[in-house]
Amino acid sequence: MEHYENQSNSNLDLAQFDDAFETAEVEEREFEAVPDGKYQVNVDRVELTRAQTSGNPMLKWTLRILAPTHKGRLLWRNNVMASNENIKWLKQDFYTCGLQLQKLSDLPGHLEQLLNIKLEVTKRTRGENENIYFNRRIVMADDAGAPGAAMDDMIPF
Repeated sequence: MEHYENQSNSNLDLAQFDDAFETAEVEEREFEAVPDGKYQVNVDRVELTRAQTSGNPMLKWTLRILAPTHKGRLLWRNNVMASNENIKWLKQDFYTCGLQLQKLSDLPGHLEQLLNIKLEVTKRTRGENENIYFNRRIVMADDAGAPGAAMDDMIPF
């Protein structure tokens, strides 16, 4: 059994919340999986981390759905960096987002450039595996004048 030591917060007195905690109702929440399909998303977060099972470097994307359905729900894409094929997919995703790097080792200094990019993605499920594919960068009406925004796919003609 692990021992959790909490000395830094030992001076917090939580007793004042005991009554509210005891009477607070807990809501059961169940979310159905976002169905397969095409979605317009915003890149909310990118994080360089390690895959839990293999320990390989991984870029973890958090994507917030903007439209057409399931607005506000999150999708995740993980680019594990373990093979040349993985690196090819990662480079393609960067290209779709408009990020061009000379070396992958330069990525930590450019992560912020991937934030708030709008994309059209496809979610596809096969068996227990869910995959997110970046189709193209899009410009939403409120981004039309944003620096670096591609002026292509959301313009109706």
